[in-house]
Amino acid sequence: MTVPGDKSISHRALLLGAVSSGTVKVTGFLRSADTLATLAAIRALGVVVEDHGEILTVQGRGWDGLAEPEDVIDVANAGTLIRLLPGLVAPLPFLTILTGDASIRQRPMARIVGPLAAMGATVTARAGDTLPPIALRGGPLMGIVHHMPVASAQVKSCVLLAGLRASGETAVVEPGASRDHTERLLRYGGARVEREGLEDGAGTVRVWPVERLTFTEIAVPGDFSSAAFFLVAALLVDGSEVTVANAGLNPSRTALLQVLRDMGAQLTVQPDEAGGPEPVGRITARTSSLMAVDLDPRLVPNLIDELPLFLLAAAKARGVSRLRGAAELRAKESDRLSAMAQVLRALGARVEELPDGMEIEGRPNGWLGGSVSVFGDHRIAMVGAVAGLASQEGVTIDDADCIGVSYPGFSEAVASLGGAAILSEGAR
Repeated sequence: MTVPGDKSISHRALLLGAVSSGTVKVTGFLRSADTLATLAAIRALGVVVEDHGEILTVQGRGWDGLAEPEDVIDVANAGTLIRLLPGLVAPLPFLTILTGDASIRQRPMARIVGPLAAMGATVTARAGDTLPPIALRGGPLMGIVHHMPVASAQVKSCVLLAGLRASGETAVVEPGASRDHTERLLRYGGARVEREGLEDGAGTVRVWPVERLTFTEIAVPGDFSSAAFFLVAALLVDGSEVTVANAGLNPSRTALLQVLRDMGAQLTVQPDEAGGPEPVGRITARTSSLMAVDLDPRLVPNLIDELPLFLLAAAKARGVSRLRGAAELRAKESDRLSAMAQVLRALGARVEELPDGMEIEGRPNGWLGGSVSVFGDHRIAMVGAVAGLASQEGVTIDDADCIGVSYPGFSEAVASLGGAAILSEGAR
């Protein structure tokens, strides 16, 4: 099977395509509620985009060609957009106001407001500059050294984007390695970006100002986070073997594979020869007997979106698995630690929820089934669906519609592999 394009890269392809010095062809674009919000946002900045489904043609305008939005930009549920777009427009002398849905309006924003203000932008936000909506009036910027208290690819990317048009060098010091999609795309477009430090640990990313970025084509690989649901399903469902082709293999995204292998998962990876900024390949997963693990907190930033799947896998592993250093999960579309604790308890697992993690006593024989609440969170809903595939009698989720935020065709993909239809509670 294949999965839709990577959501993180789809966001970045549009944002960087908007300030490219010419036309950019974006292939493999993910059409989801989140990424379509980014498409609407760059159009609000005056960028012309021809939409052909999975292929978009972006008429890049450079920074100087962007126009002040005539209205507030609604990011919907896109956390990546509300964190990255301010960095892109911070050097521009006009007003940009961003808001989003109820979930977004509870996402912490001080972590980008602070560094952008230090660089010279005028930035304000609700609740003492901590929550959206956020209003930004840009202007001349100066490079800074920003120390991030928590590793975050979104915060890092925001500061790096602003640094592209700041005077002097901009450096981001991160306590642990985070996703490097932005850095890869910036180098691909001609920017100078360097990282010093441990490959899988703390380090410093530096960027220097550029006159222009130039892209001709950005190929978006299959989203590893989307592929992960089917890989974990194959591990948990008896008699399964699933291969996902054209999957993104960026090392800063695939820590889940290492963790699953440590649990005894049968996984094989075959890299393709890739000409773009991102490595791609085929990943195969087969039904496996899993053992509990203590997850290394240093890996958390590179599997932050896949942690709910790890917790589900741990619920069927032999022994007690432990997760620490994952307090960031409480600031996602839902409090994902609390949400997963409730999901796993509904399946009959023994769970101890911790401030920054969880302990799960696995049930190697699996679970009967049940009914779970997903708190409007697309990833929790898909985890619930995978739990249903691995159950004896099925799992009912209370909101299937929210899956469209990141994977509109998820139900059809499950059905193509032999799974039953995904129904919300009340639809049966």
